[in-house]
Amino acid sequence: MAQDTLVELRGITKSFGAVQSLRGVDLTLRAGEVLGLVGDNGAGKSTLMKVLAGALQHDGGEITVNRRKVRFASPADARQEKIGIVYQDLALCDSLDVASNLFLGREPRRGPFLDRRAMHRMAAETLSNLHVRVKSTYQEIGALSGGQRQAVAIARAVSFDPAVLILDEPTAALAVAEVRSVLAMIRDVASRGVGVILITHRLQDLFEVCDRITVMYEGRSVADAPISELDVERLVAMITRSDTEEVPQP
Repeated sequence: MAQDTLVELRGITKSFGAVQSLRGVDLTLRAGEVLGLVGDNGAGKSTLMKVLAGALQHDGGEITVNRRKVRFASPADARQEKIGIVYQDLALCDSLDVASNLFLGREPRRGPFLDRRAMHRMAAETLSNLHVRVKSTYQEIGALSGGQRQAVAIARAVSFDPAVLILDEPTAALAVAEVRSVLAMIRDVASRGVGVILITHRLQDLFEVCDRITVMYEGRSVADAPISELDVERLVAMITRSDTEEVPQP
């Protein structure tokens, strides 16, 4: 394994009853790298990332983090290994303000009391460091735009100081300007040495931020290539397996 490799998955399998969702997936992520994880609907991308984030337990194969074999029984186990994830539904509370969402469950306290002043100061610092713009940390999340909500969700994950950050469709349903802002944030996070795994159906986003692409098809990893060697046509052929005569069988 390379010196800067953060995560290595080898032969990961996962079944739900008679349905085999993952059929032996390999994936490698390096420090400071943005890895695009792509595949058609049902390819197993989200299931694989839930395994890496501890939300699901794999049946077979090995997960290695920083050259140590691990097995996660819960998301808390994955967080202990500095693996963070932002799901497509963001898991934000619309009725709470920006600062409260950033520090939900780990609010700063002064004695037995919530230290709201410190929480808002820390929230403002966190957002500023990541170049996230909101009018105020006192704004309710429900009043923000889709791009701002996505940025706050990413900022929350980054505030846990992850070594690995998984983003599931972070630019879905965003306006063009908001997409560019989120992609800039992804580049910024990776520049700090964080390994980022990006799941997206927006192929143009991959060419904006990714260093490498791993392709999944019907529960298997079927291709891996530097983004510099790909174009949209070639990538589509890899995703649909029209670039090969032999399609993997169940």
